[in-house]
Amino acid sequence: MQTQLTQIWISWPSGHLTATLDDTPTTRALIKALPLTSTAHTWGEEVYFDTGIAVSRETGARQVVEPGTVAFWTDGDALALPYGPTPISQGEECRLASPCNVLGHIDGDPRLLATVHHGDPIRVEIVDV
Repeated sequence: MQTQLTQIWISWPSGHLTATLDDTPTTRALIKALPLTSTAHTWGEEVYFDTGIAVSRETGARQVVEPGTVAFWTDGDALALPYGPTPISQGEECRLASPCNVLGHIDGDPRLLATVHHGDPIRVEIVDV
């Protein structure tokens, strides 16, 4: 059986990027909520923002992830987009505040997220193929 992948578009005043998401229960909940507009928050080299959806932590949830991982922070009902170390990282790792559901990965260079400023409006929508 072919796994369904979904591509999303994430945009903010100074840039945009796409991400490819795996078919997970959290991804399906997020897709139903799109398009959404939220306010960006930054925490070290991570951008996160409220999604307005609440889901349970999945069995594969992880706290340390690769830069560019698209994660869902269940403790804050937020999408978390790490691109480098956070205040609790050890060395150069991307350590999230708590274990998060892993949804997929940013396409291209996740360091584009460095242009997101705290308080920026951020929009997420599905990419129509």
